[in-house]
Amino acid sequence: MYISIRQATTQDTVIVSDILLEAALWLQQRGIPLWHDSELSPEYISEDVANGLFFIAEWAGEPAGTIKFQLEDLVFWPDIPQQESAFVHRLAVRRRYSGGKVSSALLAWAVERAQTLGKLYLRLDCEASRPQLRTVYESFGFRYHSDRQVGAFFVSRYEYEIPEQTS
Repeated sequence: MYISIRQATTQDTVIVSDILLEAALWLQQRGIPLWHDSELSPEYISEDVANGLFFIAEWAGEPAGTIKFQLEDLVFWPDIPQQESAFVHRLAVRRRYSGGKVSSALLAWAVERAQTLGKLYLRLDCEASRPQLRTVYESFGFRYHSDRQVGAFFVSRYEYEIPEQTS
């Protein structure tokens, strides 16, 4: 099945929110809460959607996952030159599309987009106490960078070295 990825529009704000809330609920039910519902509401994410930061993965035309792609992250990565990297956050997949294909497609798309933009790295962070999630990122090709305390969160930071574009 073909997975396509497109930029979310303001009309997609509720879809993005629903995908994020579904993933958050699933994690919460398993005792590994990640995000608070309030930070996933349409009202909370609407500005980021309107600013073009969210993208939607569609599987056969149905919204299957989402990712936030940004060119600056001064909260989790304040100690690196911002211009050399792109950053991803809020990667989430609807449960009926779980299994790795959608998340891998979103990460591959983010690598390609970062490459197109001339970035040297794609960077992300995750809760340091989530070994399964860390393994997902490492299996994709992300390399552990460092741990960092950010407010109440202790995160592990990962980077993916972007291959040079070939003509």
